Amino acid sequence: MAASLHVDVLTIFPEWFAGPLDTSLIGRAVEHGILTFGVHDLRRWTHDAHRTVDDSPFGGGAGMLMQPAPFFEAVEELYGSVEARPRTLLMTPRGRRVDQPFARRLAEESRLLLICGRYEGIDERVHLHLAHDEVSIGDVVLAGGEVAAAVVIEAVTRLVPGVMGNAASGEEESFSHGLLEHPHYTRPATYRGWDIPDVLRSGDHGRVAAWRLAQSRARTRLVRPDLGQ
Repeated sequence: MAASLHVDVLTIFPEWFAGPLDTSLIGRAVEHGILTFGVHDLRRWTHDAHRTVDDSPFGGGAGMLMQPAPFFEAVEELYGSVEARPRTLLMTPRGRRVDQPFARRLAEESRLLLICGRYEGIDERVHLHLAHDEVSIGDVVLAGGEVAAAVVIEAVTRLVPGVMGNAASGEEESFSHGLLEHPHYTRPATYRGWDIPDVLRSGDHGRVAAWRLAQSRARTRLVRPDLGQ
């Protein structure tokens, strides 16, 4: 039975999400009512003619910081109070790195809020009093949190029951069992002189499963020994 998930996003560039949320698996899941999204322009919760969301940091330093007030006021309007907010993820390079087990846990939620920063960062009070999780997609600094939020959205929403046509697809891919995924082949069996492994045409499901596991282990040792086995 299909579950459902609603994801809210706070950003100063709501138009950025028009493509990522309308295509492929996510777009189809939205059409079927499994996923819903609310992409909110943070500038809606500003109170000056220039719709300002940033200011210079106390103590000096390069760059500008996003002010706390628009974030808190947005949350209070969307959910009634800060305490009533759903699980809230703040996109930041200092956060925990997203991995498949974390994505699976998030997919069990019924509602998520993703906060996208810009400029030099966000006032620490947003980190401390709004975010349940600080999330990073890797050891790299981006211009803003929108790209990271899109990665999190795709990683999580594809695991919501009913989004992928074949539920087993999510169980047999990289990182699902601490290993990278095994090689895949399809027709033609011979292409430009390159043959697929004979075991895949053997019809022996036990041999195929053993080959795939061995390939996954070998690939993980070679490419991602940090994953352990």
